[in-house]
Amino acid sequence: MLKSIRKNMRSSPYSSGNLTKKIHQNVTEYIQRYKSKEKFVPGKSLVRYAGAVYDETDINAIIDALLEGWFGLGVQGELLEKELAEYVGSKHAYLTNSGSSADLLAIASLMSYQFPNHLQPGDEVITPACTFPTVIASMVHHGLVPVFVDVDAETLNPTAESIEKAISKKTKLIFLVHTLGNPNDMTPIMKLAKKHNLFVIEDNCDALGSLYKGKKTGTFGILGTESFYPAHHMTTAGEGGAVLINDLRLKRIVSSLREWGRACWCGASGGPQDGVCGVRFKFKIGDVPYDHKYIFNHIGYNLKPVELQAAMGRVQLKKVDSFIRKRRRNFRAYYRHFKRYEDYFILPQALPNTNPSWFAFPMTIRKKAPFDRFQLINYLEDHLIQTRPMFAGNILKQPGFTRIEHRTAEPLPNSNLIFSNTFFIGVYPGIEKEQRDYVTSVFDIFLKKHG
Repeated sequence: MLKSIRKNMRSSPYSSGNLTKKIHQNVTEYIQRYKSKEKFVPGKSLVRYAGAVYDETDINAIIDALLEGWFGLGVQGELLEKELAEYVGSKHAYLTNSGSSADLLAIASLMSYQFPNHLQPGDEVITPACTFPTVIASMVHHGLVPVFVDVDAETLNPTAESIEKAISKKTKLIFLVHTLGNPNDMTPIMKLAKKHNLFVIEDNCDALGSLYKGKKTGTFGILGTESFYPAHHMTTAGEGGAVLINDLRLKRIVSSLREWGRACWCGASGGPQDGVCGVRFKFKIGDVPYDHKYIFNHIGYNLKPVELQAAMGRVQLKKVDSFIRKRRRNFRAYYRHFKRYEDYFILPQALPNTNPSWFAFPMTIRKKAPFDRFQLINYLEDHLIQTRPMFAGNILKQPGFTRIEHRTAEPLPNSNLIFSNTFFIGVYPGIEKEQRDYVTSVFDIFLKKHG
């Protein structure tokens, strides 16, 4: 009798399985109808600089996670962390609620009293002046002193020579940014780090899938960071990020700081489970027996995403190589076109033995050009082509950073040029040939008029 009831429940149109299947079908129909209406019209449709690329598989994964009823980070989160680590080649990964949080968590972890030779307030961190603000904010919030070096005008990254000249007795960390997906010169930089006993963190937020001598960036330093904001290479339902761990001594430290500073290391293990480790109630604070889930050994944060984000991220990660191929395709097409205008622009260059996973196509207007950035980007925006400056440019020119404690290791002419003259356009997977042709035609009209 019981078996018969269960069989009837499974076959009922009101059973969970059938309802879920119907929801999936409705979502698929909705997405396909919506997508079918999208048609690019030159001069009337916006050419975005970036955006999430998704379909019904992503949305249905989110729905499945919601229907499970556990909204905090759980099984999907742990699976994505494992799959992400396998994809990039790191020893472990922890998800965060943003790439900026990942940078903050990386710095905080290297300052943990539990880590040997940990960083301390007043230590110096060598980092490029042309950067994203939360890279520097993560240092400043912890009392570290950024030491700024200039970047190359073509790669948009610092050279090993600049980094070496900036090293002092107080230097403890090199914090690199693989700018717009373009890898830094990791071999000489890692040699410098080893020679001077320095930690290296790689901000890989722009560069998921970038290769340096066949190895993915984010895995050279002791820690790496990723961002899953919709503009980036994959997304986790909007915001999201990750810390890539390349030294397992940091695994429990990162976990603790991400989760309120607590000592428990069991992980989500499927949601609100208790005592997964089997020793939850065998700990003490002093002489008082205490629940290990509520022992706090760090002054931490809550930097976790939620389960539905991880569910989407798992689907996105399966697509990320195809996304990257389209980014590289779009970058190559733009480079071929704009090479004819090298009298006006400094074009991006990658180092030998690298294969960038490009975030965007940057262009720096030469000082001798007969137009300025304001004229060009306003023309592009008026023609519905989105542009962005090179993030903060020289961070020391930004109002919030003019008063921070820092050291400038060398003059910053290229960072200043990038601050005033650099912008980028999109290469994200949503851009196809028709959008590229429109973008290049608008550039051609402007340059013919002002050239």
